[in-house]
Amino acid sequence: MGTVFSFDVRGGEPGAVRAALAEAVAALHRVDERFSTYRPDSQVSRLARGEIAERECDPEVAEVLALGAEAEETSGGWFCLRHRGPLDPTGIVKGWAAERAARHLAAAGAGAVSVNGGGDVQVLGSPGPHRPWRVGVADPVRPGRLAAVVSAAGAAGLAVATSGTAERGAHVLDPRTGRPAATDLLSVTVLAPRLTWADCWATAAFARGSQGALAWLETLPGVEALLITADGEMRGTPGLSGYLAAQ
Repeated sequence: MGTVFSFDVRGGEPGAVRAALAEAVAALHRVDERFSTYRPDSQVSRLARGEIAERECDPEVAEVLALGAEAEETSGGWFCLRHRGPLDPTGIVKGWAAERAARHLAAAGAGAVSVNGGGDVQVLGSPGPHRPWRVGVADPVRPGRLAAVVSAAGAAGLAVATSGTAERGAHVLDPRTGRPAATDLLSVTVLAPRLTWADCWATAAFARGSQGALAWLETLPGVEALLITADGEMRGTPGLSGYLAAQ
């Protein structure tokens, strides 16, 4: 998937948690093998070229394509698996894979789990009494500094995903043109219970631009967001303040 995953796992029976961690890592490698658009022999690459049908792929491929179709409908087309070109599910795969890894570890008995996939984070549980998970949001205006710190206090699980140009340049495409999105935003950070959707909604909101993104995000249940515009202005959904912690 072209990025680094990291795990922070607390509690549980050590043997069971170690085994689950090994399984989660192996599953991430399998996801990369099946979904990578950079591997000509991946199932997604072969599916895009018409060499195989969806029914011949692993069931995970059908699952992700269905989730992508749901995301496209919910976003009004601003999230898309094709972008006027060949099939490319990479906009949803990373968040889905990281969330799945976190839930696998929790199901194995871990009391608290944080999985970070290239800066997008799924947390479950709490790392200690009165000690919630905290996730920093990078400041695209001031490299090396934080724009905000998000606290998962009171939440059984929280996902934090950011889409923007600070780390990877203009990589988010406008699905209507297939070209880099002409947006007045530097970054969009979305908070939601599930990283699968937080990742999608951050991408769709960034492509949409600030004029429509904030109003659209406010319609999504359980979702909060922080938008940072090209002139450094910070805008948030009404409930965002309930998740912000002191830096």
